Amino acid sequence: MDSSVKQRLYEFCKSFIENRLVRINSNIDSLQEALTSETKSSAGDKHETGRAMIQLEREKLGNQLAEAQLLQELFKKIPPHTKTSMVGLGSLVITDQHNYYMGISAGELKLDGVSYFAIAPNTPIGKLLLGKAVGDMVVFNSRKIVIRQIE
Repeated sequence: MDSSVKQRLYEFCKSFIENRLVRINSNIDSLQEALTSETKSSAGDKHETGRAMIQLEREKLGNQLAEAQLLQELFKKIPPHTKTSMVGLGSLVITDQHNYYMGISAGELKLDGVSYFAIAPNTPIGKLLLGKAVGDMVVFNSRKIVIRQIE
């Protein structure tokens, strides 16, 4: 297995988090502008309702931002270049069913026509794979999955 695949998966996860942070911050900035213009242009009950809606949305985005920042901090702890005999954080796991990168839940990435799924250790499949070795078998959704390789 080419170690550049693992590096590309690491970079995919890293950019997934960075893009999420940029998107959330951009939405927060837009809401701040809306709040400012709402203050200048409206009056009465409609004004208060508009401000309350913006405040609720801002709180929701604040929570999303905190989650994304926590995810980024956790991601920084993933060793990008280690190779172990057991599945752990940062492992590339090749099975007879699918290929997994144990890091964060970032979806699927196709590299050279091969699909890889970026998963977090706390996902159902992540929990099953964590700590397993080559040749071990897990059952997920009534299907047997055999680990063929760990990078």
